[in-house]
Amino acid sequence: MIGGIFPILIKEILSTSTFDKEPPKVQCEGFDLRVFRWTQAMIFAIEEINNDPALLPNISLGYRILNSCASPTNALRAALTLASGAEEVDVSSNCPPAISALIAESGSSQSIAAAGILGPFHMPIISYFSTCACLSDRTKYPTFFRTIPSDYFQAKALAALVKHFGWQWIGTIQSDNDYGRSGILAFKEEVEKFGICIAFVGTILRTYTKDRFLKVVEIIKQSTVKVILAFVPEGDFYPLMQEIVNQNITGIQWIASEAWITASRPSTPEIYTAFGGALGFVVQKMAIPNFKHFLTSISPYTDPHVPFVRDFWQIMVIKSLQGVNFINQFGDEVFFDENGNPPASYDIINWQLINGKVPTSLCSNVCPSGTRKAQINGKPICCFHCVPCADGTIANSTADCAPCPKEYWSNERKDECIPKTIEFLKYHEPMGIALTLVSLLGASLSLATMVVFINYRETPVIKASNFELSSYLLFSLFLCFLCPLTFIGMPTVWTCMLRHTAFGVTFALCISCVLGKTIVVVTAFKATFPGNKITGQFGHAQQRIIVCSCTLIQIITCVLWLTLNPPYPHTLFTYSSKMIVLECNTGSGFAFYAVLGYIGILAIICLILAFMARKLPDNFNEAKLITFSLLIFCAVWITFIPAYISSPGKFTVAVEIFAILSSAFGLLICIFAPKCYIIFLKPEKNTKKWVMGKIINGTMELQEVQGHQKATGYVQMVQRASLMTEGPCLCGNDRVFQQDNATVHNARRTRDFIQENTITL
Repeated sequence: MIGGIFPILIKEILSTSTFDKEPPKVQCEGFDLRVFRWTQAMIFAIEEINNDPALLPNISLGYRILNSCASPTNALRAALTLASGAEEVDVSSNCPPAISALIAESGSSQSIAAAGILGPFHMPIISYFSTCACLSDRTKYPTFFRTIPSDYFQAKALAALVKHFGWQWIGTIQSDNDYGRSGILAFKEEVEKFGICIAFVGTILRTYTKDRFLKVVEIIKQSTVKVILAFVPEGDFYPLMQEIVNQNITGIQWIASEAWITASRPSTPEIYTAFGGALGFVVQKMAIPNFKHFLTSISPYTDPHVPFVRDFWQIMVIKSLQGVNFINQFGDEVFFDENGNPPASYDIINWQLINGKVPTSLCSNVCPSGTRKAQINGKPICCFHCVPCADGTIANSTADCAPCPKEYWSNERKDECIPKTIEFLKYHEPMGIALTLVSLLGASLSLATMVVFINYRETPVIKASNFELSSYLLFSLFLCFLCPLTFIGMPTVWTCMLRHTAFGVTFALCISCVLGKTIVVVTAFKATFPGNKITGQFGHAQQRIIVCSCTLIQIITCVLWLTLNPPYPHTLFTYSSKMIVLECNTGSGFAFYAVLGYIGILAIICLILAFMARKLPDNFNEAKLITFSLLIFCAVWITFIPAYISSPGKFTVAVEIFAILSSAFGLLICIFAPKCYIIFLKPEKNTKKWVMGKIINGTMELQEVQGHQKATGYVQMVQRASLMTEGPCLCGNDRVFQQDNATVHNARRTRDFIQENTITL
C-alpha cells in the first residue's frame, strides 16, 4: 500500500469550536487542477509498475490518497491516518491496511510535519514538490526523500541570476511557512556574498486577511526597488497578485520561485499586465509517454490488495531507495544523495512579451566616473551617496578612488590621470622674457661702457680710474649679466653645473677687480707713515696678482664642487600637487654656500677698505662710489638668502637671477655712471687740473713738500700730496715733472717709481 497526501483543495475553511459538542469535520475549498494532475500522475506510476512484470513480479501496489488542504495540521492528520490503517479493517483481506511508503507533500511545512512524525517509525516519505533545504537534515528526517531539488540549489541559482543582471537593490516576499522563510534566508545568504542588498521582506499566507496583503502592497509602492523576488507557493501568492493588478502597480521585474512560475491560475492576460516579464527557475520537465491518454481516460479505481510483510518493506524500501541509481528512458541519471536529494537540474522560465527589456533595480544609482561611494548611516551597503574623488585620485570602473602616480594628477572630472604640469622658468613666459631683456640690457651697457673707456682712455678721468682694472671689471660685469641666461630654460646636467659655477667665478672676478681698485685708492691716499713699503710696491703687477689669486681660489672651489658633488637636475613633487617643479639641486649645499660666502667675504673686505678712504678729496673720491656700490651689493645678497629659501618653484630661480642682476647693475651704475656723466655731459671737468684738486678763483690748490726725506718717504709724500696719483694721469707728452738734483731725487727707488709710472722729467 502506497499512501499519498495532496493539497487537492487548497484552503481550509476555519471554524470555531464551542466545545459543547463534537467538533465538525475539516472542510476545505478551492479545487486545484494542477494538484489533481499530480494525484493522477501517482496513480499512473503505480499502474505502470503493476503492469510491468519486470519491476515487481507477482506484486501489485495499491494506493490511498488523502487531502491536506495545504495545511500542516491536516497533513499530519492524514499521515497518521494512512500510517495507522483504515478505520474499518477487512479481516478477509490479504493485504495489510497500513501503508508501506508515503508520497507527501507539496508544501515543505506539510512535509516537515509528516516526516517528523513518521521518520522514527522508518516510514519512507517521498515528496514531489517540497524544496525546503531544512528537509535535507538526516538527523531529523532520516526517511525523507524527494524528487525535486533542494532550495539550497535554487537559492544559489536565483542569486546568480540577480548578479548576472547587475541588480543590487531588490525586495523579497516570502510565505509565512518553512518553504518561504527557509528559501529567503538561503537566498539572502547567497546575495550578500555579491554585495546585493535586500530592501524589504514581505510576508504573506493564503489564510491572511486582506488588510495584511494590503500592507505588503503598500511596502512595494513606497519602496524604490524595481526587482522583487517572490518565494511563495502559488496559493499564497495569488491573492497578492490580484491586489497588485487592482492597484495597477507596474514596472517591476518579478523573480519567481519554482512554486508559481509555471502555475496555470496566474497565467492569465489580467495577471500578465503587472507580472509580464517574470523570471524564475523550474525543474526540468518532459512529456511522459501514455500519460496524456491516461488523464483523458480517468475512471473509478479500486485499491489493489498486495500481500507483503510490513516490517520487511519498512526496512528494505528505505535501503532500496537509498541505493537507487539508474538511467531513465530520457537519458537522465536518477539517484538520491546521502540527504535524499536528487540531482539538481532546472529550466529557466521568463514571462516575457516580444522585445522585452531587462529592467534595472538599484537602491542608489551606480556612481559615475570621478565619484566614490559614501555609505549612508543606518542603510544597507547598497544605499550610498556618490561624492567626488579627492584631488589626485580618480575613479572610472571601480567604486573606490585610486590615487594617481606621483607624475600624474587627476583631471577635473576625476576620471583620468593626466600628466602634471612641468614648471620651470621658461624663456617665452612673461617673467622669463623680462629677465632675459634685463640681462641683455646689462650686458649691452657693460660693452658700451667698455667701448667708451677704450675710446677715452687717454682722458684724465679714465686714467685716474685705473684703466686696466676698470676693463677687467667691465668684462666681469658683462659675464655677470650673461650668467642669468643659464638659469632660464629646462634644467639639464650641463646647465645646472654651469649656472652655479659661472655665477661664482664671474662674481669672484668682479669683486676681485673692485678689491684691486679699492686697494689702489687706499694705498695711494691713506699711507701716513714715511717708510711704509706697501705704497710704493703696489703697482700694476701687484694688482693683477690680487685679481688672479682671488679669482683662482673661487675657481678651485668650483672645480672641487663639480668633481665631488656637482649640481644636477632635480624633480620636485612637494611644492604643488598639480605640478612638477624642475630645478637644479645644488648637490653639495656646503659648496654652494661656500661659493656665496667667499664672494661675501671679498665684498666685506672691499667695503671696509672703501669706508676707510671715504674722506678723500671730492674730485677724485672713487672710494665713495665703491662704498655705495658695495652697500647695494651686500644688501641685495643679505636679503637674497631668506627670499631664496622661502620662494616656491620657479620663483626660487627668479629670486637668484634678480639678485645677480641687481648687484651687477649696482656696481655698473655706481662705479662707471659718474665717469660717463663727466665724459659726455661735463667735459669741462675731464681735465688734469680738476682731477688733481680743487680750483679756487682760477688757482690750483697744491700741497707743499717740506723736510728731509729718504727715497721711499719722498715717493710716498708725492703720492699723498696728490701730485702723482697715476703717472699717465699727471704726466705724459704734454706734462714735464721737474725736480732738482738732490740725492733723494736721484735715488734708485725714486728713479724706479718715475720709470714705472712713465713720468717725463
